[in-house]
Amino acid sequence: MVDGLKGMCESPRDLGAGGSPGHNRGMDNTVPVLTIDGPSGSGKGTISRIVAARLGWHYLDSGALYRAVGIAAGWSDIDLSDASALVRCTFDTEIGFRDDAAGEPRVIVNGLDATDELRTETAGAAASAIAAIPEVRAALKDRQRVFRQPPGLVADGRDMGTVIFPDAGHKVFLTASADERAERRYKQLKDKGVSVTLDGLLREILARDARDASRAVAPLRPADDAVRIDTTGLGIEDVVALVLDVMSRPA
Repeated sequence: MVDGLKGMCESPRDLGAGGSPGHNRGMDNTVPVLTIDGPSGSGKGTISRIVAARLGWHYLDSGALYRAVGIAAGWSDIDLSDASALVRCTFDTEIGFRDDAAGEPRVIVNGLDATDELRTETAGAAASAIAAIPEVRAALKDRQRVFRQPPGLVADGRDMGTVIFPDAGHKVFLTASADERAERRYKQLKDKGVSVTLDGLLREILARDARDASRAVAPLRPADDAVRIDTTGLGIEDVVALVLDVMSRPA
């Protein structure tokens, strides 16, 4: 997939292109937002998609934006420590979202389906590394906020409730033990045919937790007004019910 993709960060594009609800539209601060933050493997992506579907709201996978920039940077042989080049790549990368025939979300990077590559731990590590660069986070901030469109938005990430949508009416912070998060990722990746080891995933998750919690800009932490939910040992529908219960409370 990488062959022939050099120079993919060369043409300016809008990160809102390709099917995102916010393309070429302004943000409406009156639109309700539910933020779901948490560490890797906490289940926030799965839960966010289901809750968004139940509510009939838009869904923002903010991590996919960072992973997409990381992949585009890799395709262009950009050093992940080169902040200036990464900022240029952030603005120059076209990222789109669409559903396949089965209704599963696909992520399109510079016209190519990069969904499977986005879900690898390598892409996750790259996303974590570039997310620590303040200029990259600043470049993506407004592009995430334009997803706030009627009738509402479920925003999944690590700083949705603290930085991107601090005024959100409902905020949830999901967590789970590192061992359980590693097992979830192991099953998810094995089901997709990705060759991984459980021990390797656990090490990568612990390393990413440390990076995300210690970075100087927007470290991973619950918003002061977020409802914390430990998903260890809980099924998907149990967690969905807990999140929807949060939504039933006054904002």
